[in-house]
Amino acid sequence: MEMEILITGFGGQGIVLTGNILGMAATLYDKRHATMTQSYGPEARGGSCSSQVVISDEPILFPYVERPQVMICMSQAGFQKNCSMLIDGGTMIWDSDLVKPDELNEQWSCYNIPATRFAEELGNKMMANIVMLGFVSAVCELVDPESLKQAVLKTVPPKTRDKNSIAFDRGREYGGEILKGRARQEH
Repeated sequence: MEMEILITGFGGQGIVLTGNILGMAATLYDKRHATMTQSYGPEARGGSCSSQVVISDEPILFPYVERPQVMICMSQAGFQKNCSMLIDGGTMIWDSDLVKPDELNEQWSCYNIPATRFAEELGNKMMANIVMLGFVSAVCELVDPESLKQAVLKTVPPKTRDKNSIAFDRGREYGGEILKGRARQEH
């Protein structure tokens, strides 16, 4: 099985790092194949940015995302520019502090989290991407959640591991709450 994931945002949010962590979790810990490509505007911070990750059980022949099954949006511009690429039946995830979708395809599974706000509450809004990864680990089956957390802790600076671990757990916990709430509503 092959999964195409598109992560969008703006420079300075750790969008490329998020893609790297996801790919690392897949390859080093889940023993699968992964590729990651990136694109960003000419600005170092504030310009549009994306990370494209392909995860597969088989060798990957084409490393670019064309029709993502999962889209993670951390900016309004990234959402508007890329949302039409998400396949019917795909999963749309966004930071509700930064993205206000005007229209969503009813065939998508949709999830949102105030990732930036949670990161600010933890003392560093730069950890919003780690909060988001924790959330993604709860609502999507891309990689093993423990593999993803290990990849986070291996990637971040040693003195920030505890805070990043808390950020990941906060996102994952919120995702679990969302899923439980949906389960209660469906019964």
